[in-house]
This record gives sequence, C-alpha cells and structure tokens, in this order.
Amino acid sequence: MPEGSALRTSAPATVPRASVVRWAAATFLLAAATLVVALVLGHGAPRSEPAGIPTPGAVTGWGLPVIGLVANVAGIATVGLLLAAVLLVPSPRGELTGMCLRASRAAGWTALVWAVAPLLLVVLTVSDIFAVPLREAFSVPLLSGFVRETSTGQSLVVQSALALVVCVLSRWTLTVREGALLLGLAVATLVPPVLTGHSASAGYHHLATVSLLVHVVGASLWIGGLLALGWISVAGSRRLPDGVLRFSTLAAWCLATVVASGVVNAAIRLGGVSELFTTAYGGLVMVKVAAAAGLGLLGWTHRRRIVPGLARRMADDRLDRGAAGRAFAAIAAVELTVMAMTVAVAVALSRTPTQVEDELVGPTTELLGTELPPAPSALRLLVGLYPDGVGIALVGLAAALYVQGLLVLRRRGVEWSPGRTAAWFGGLVLVGWATFGGLGLYSHVLFSAHMVSHMVLSMVAPILLVLGAPLTLALRTLPGPRVPGEVGPRQLLLSLLHSPPVRLLTHPLVAAGLFIVSLYAIYFSGLFDVLMGHDIGHAAMELHFLAVGSLFFYVLVGVDPGPRRVPQLVRFAVLIFVLPFHAFFAVALMSSDTVIGATYWTSLDRPYRTDLLDDQYLGGGIAWAMGELPLVLVLAALFVQWYRSDRRDAARHDRTAARTAAGHDEDEALDRYNTYLARLAEHDGVGTPARLGDSPEPSVPEGKG
Repeated sequence: MPEGSALRTSAPATVPRASVVRWAAATFLLAAATLVVALVLGHGAPRSEPAGIPTPGAVTGWGLPVIGLVANVAGIATVGLLLAAVLLVPSPRGELTGMCLRASRAAGWTALVWAVAPLLLVVLTVSDIFAVPLREAFSVPLLSGFVRETSTGQSLVVQSALALVVCVLSRWTLTVREGALLLGLAVATLVPPVLTGHSASAGYHHLATVSLLVHVVGASLWIGGLLALGWISVAGSRRLPDGVLRFSTLAAWCLATVVASGVVNAAIRLGGVSELFTTAYGGLVMVKVAAAAGLGLLGWTHRRRIVPGLARRMADDRLDRGAAGRAFAAIAAVELTVMAMTVAVAVALSRTPTQVEDELVGPTTELLGTELPPAPSALRLLVGLYPDGVGIALVGLAAALYVQGLLVLRRRGVEWSPGRTAAWFGGLVLVGWATFGGLGLYSHVLFSAHMVSHMVLSMVAPILLVLGAPLTLALRTLPGPRVPGEVGPRQLLLSLLHSPPVRLLTHPLVAAGLFIVSLYAIYFSGLFDVLMGHDIGHAAMELHFLAVGSLFFYVLVGVDPGPRRVPQLVRFAVLIFVLPFHAFFAVALMSSDTVIGATYWTSLDRPYRTDLLDDQYLGGGIAWAMGELPLVLVLAALFVQWYRSDRRDAARHDRTAARTAAGHDEDEALDRYNTYLARLAEHDGVGTPARLGDSPEPSVPEGKG
C-alpha cells in the first residue's frame, strides 16, 4: 500500500447517511423557527402597511433574513472545511490527500452557495428599499444603480465575487500551503458586509465595526471548525482525534474572542445595562449570551471527558472506533444545532432596530464616531481614551498571544528573556497610546497630534516590538507536525518567512524604500485627505505606519530569524541613508504653504488651534525632532547586538580550539603508548604488535589459506 493511502481510503461511515440528513433537516427547521420568533420579538418581521402605502411584500420581508441565514451558514461551512483541510486534520507530505482533499472539494460547493446568496440579497434589498414587488426588482436600472451608488450593494457584489474565486480555486488547491492561502481568502470574504452594516452607522462606529468583524471571524472559525469535524466523524476517519485535539485549543480562543467582541458590540448598540431588560434588542442579546454560556460549558465538558476517551478508543485496534466516532458526532450535533439557532438570532439582531443608532448626528460626530473633544492638555493627551477598534483589537490580541507563548514555555521549563518581554509590552503600550489612548484621540483632531502618533507607530514602537522577538517565540511554541511530513502551523510560519515575497520585502533597500516613499506618497499626493475622511482609510494608515516601521526596523535590529543575514555595517549604513530623507520630509511640512488634509480639518470646525498652517508647522517640527530618537535607540541596539555577536564568535572559536587541542593531545598520548608497546615486544622477541587505533587485518583460520 503506497504511503498516504490510509488517508485516501476512508473507513466506513460511523453514522448512517439517513440519520445525518434527518439531523440536518431538523436543525434547519429549528434555525428557521428561531429566526421567525426572533424577528417577531425584535420587531424586525415584515408588517402589513396601511392601504395605499407601497410595500415590497411578504416574500421580500421574509426572504431577506432567510437568504441572509443561508449566506452565513454557507460562509461558515466554507471557512470550517478549509480550516479542517489545512490545520485540523493531518496531511502527510504537505499534500491535501484523503479527508483533507475531500474537505477542500466540499468547501468549493459551499462557496458556490455562498457566491449566489449575496446576489439574491441584492435583488431582495432593492425590492425592500424601493418598496416594489420582487418581480419588479429584477430591473437593470434599479439593480445597477443600487450597486453603483450604495456601499451595501457594492459589499454584497464584492463578497459574491470573492466567494466565487474561493469556489474555483478550491478545485486547484492540492497542497497545505495553497490551502492556507485559500483559507485566508475565505476569511477575507466575510469582511465586506461587516463594513457596511448597522455597526458602520452607529455611535463609536470605529469600535463597533471592528468588534463585529472580530465577532464574525471568531464565530465562523469556531462553528465552521466544529461542523467540519462533525462531517469527518461521520465519514469515520481515524484522523479525527488529531483534529479534535487541535480544534479544542482553537475553540477556546474563538470562544474568548466571540464573547469579548460580542460584549463590546452589544454595549455600543444598547448604550446601557438597563436596555438588556427593557428593549427587544437587549432580550435577543441575552439569548445569545445564554447560548454562548451553554456552548462554553459543552465545550469544556467535551474537552475534559470526551476527547481523551476518543483518542484512546481510536488508537486501540481492539476497541470499536465507530462507537467513538458516533459519540463525538452526537455531541457535535447538539452543539451545532445550538450554534445554528444562535446564528439565526444574530441574523434577526441585524434587522432589529436600536435606539442608539439614531444618536449619531452631525458631520463631526460622523467623522470621529464620537463628540469633538475639548482643547488638548497634557493630562488629556496622556490618559484620554478613544474608541479605536483597530488599536484595541491589535493590542489585545498581540498581548494575549504573547502571554500564551510565555505560558507554554514556562510549562516546558524553558526560560525566556525578561528584556524581550519588557520590550514587547512596552511597544504595545505605545501602540495603544497612539491609537486608542489620548494621543490617538487627538490624532483625529489635530495634525500635530497626528504626526506624533505617526512617529510613534512607525519609528518608536516598532523598535521595541521587533526586539521582543515575537517570531522566535511563535516558532518555539506553535504546534509542529503530528505525523511525518505534515505541514503544521510552525512549518507554515517558516515557509512564510522564507517565501520569495518576504525575501524581497526584507531586502534592506526595499524595506528602506517603502519606509521613505510612504511618507511622501501619503502626505503630498492628496491621499491623506481621502484616508482621513473614512474609518477604513484611517485604520489602513495606522496599520501601514506600524507595518512599514516594523519591517524597516526588523531588517535593522530584529532578533527574529529571517530569509537573509544583514551585516551590522550594512544595517548602520541603511539607517544613515534613510535619516536625511526623513529630515527633508519634516522640513517640507514646515515650509509648505498648502494645508495637508484641509478638507478634513475644516469639516471638524474645531474651536481651538484654528490656524491650520501653524498646526502643520508644529507637526513638521515634531517629526524632525522625533527623528533623532530612533537613531539613538537603533544605535544602542546595534551596539549591543554587535557586542553579543562578537562574544558568541569568540566563544565558538575558543570551543573549536579547545576541541582541536584536546584531539592533538590524545594523538600524542596514543603515539607514546604505541611506542611503549613496541619496545616491550622487541624485548620479548614476539614481533611488532598491532598499534592501538589501527584497523586490524582480518584473520584467516588455519587450513583455509
């Protein structure tokens, strides 16, 4: 039997197909019933209008949430099946074979459903908005106008196109690395509708949108992964225990992110604790909270009691593997039914009105997501808070993952440098201050504060972050291969670090070029005004500053492994090469007679620091002054790294010399002993004995010459 045939040959199904079909039908009916009840209780169900008022009809009213539920389930199934194919189920030799290949192919069919559903939502939404019957919504002018002129229509079309790409590529995906890229694309397909939903128009919409995005991604990985494992258990694969063990860890992370992001989003939408008990929206939120608590309890029970027994039964040839698979499938079926009903409640929530949404009035509030802050002071800049969802999500996730890595090393008894830990969390504190702290708040209001935030994100925090060695920590703690030849998370990260795109980006000249060019491209091309006027644009700027800064200083002072080793003198030369360009940028800001981002700053209509050119001059001066700080930090880091490198080289040379000297002494001692043996042989007249260390000739028995 060729290698890997165990994966290509599936065991008999542990659960009859008829039972699976009955469960799927019952679950769909329960989810649909839950959707109807939630819509009625949340006042999101279609209502009969008085005579004479146009209405889209009951088909549109009920079709929108039902097709929305289908789209969500199809997206969740696609993400889950690809997750199982890439990470959960072992695949030898890094190829998608057996259940992994079947999961990838199945994801193609669910992605096809996912691609069709948003197009149906476009037609239904047109019928709903223009209050026309469904048959009249198939009008080319209405549909094209809706797609061209509304963000909702554009997001649905983009999601449909991305899902179709996932469907097509799933037929050509044959390796784990290709599957990982396809999984990333599937997760990205979840994003467009989130950016244009209710959260995008609510108060604190920066935080509301990002928290909803984290919520959707976490729930999709959690529910989709369990759905895929349930499908694998029904198929009778002996790889099920490996997938369940890895999924149990992922599920814990997903549950934490879903709960945290759900609490944040609900708090924004409700506005207070009392609304949980006095509004329909709050009642539906309480239902989701109860479902999450129940699922968490089921997951904990599953991990503590079922998973160990499952692995033991599947590994023992004397025990009934089918019984173990059926036990897992039964519990997974209960969890998935509850999850489907919870997704139905979430769909109903998206159509349930809240009182907080209507409080977002005025151009300033729409731009900032909150009221214009008072005039800045040292205290407000230091301890102020701003609901920046990107910064909160980034810092929270980065801190949690780093702490998890430290805990893994501690359980193994492996020491980790306190200096690296301090550097990492020091960098995260600076990122938090520049995004959702007081500096982040005023970076949306004053150009000078924005420039300080830019300098912190691109030139100060990245130095500390790369000195924290996050990639080294990840490589030491990420799961490795479970079977020979498997491409696990650790191998995927290594492949990424040594891939051609990363090798190109980490070239010193490329990293320096991106660092320099982005300064001039954003501020002197009119792009700054466009980016500042949109939540996505401002978030993209923050991520870009942090990314190019981290890339540049990773090349200069990074202690993590990389595709190339840059000599210390070259690093120093690159730093000296970049600094004049940064200084010239600061001078250009100070000497410019044109206000950068004038449309945005004017629309704020702030009552303080009304001289925009004067504030821009201050921002340029800050950029010039802060350019010296990275020079000092980088020079100190380079000196320390150079010193340690010399010490390591000296120690290595000393060890080599010691081994050489020891080997030479042993040879001299052996020669002296052989000479002593030769003298004894001459004295006794028995000839010259064999020398120690020589290979003796094979002896020939007498009579066999």
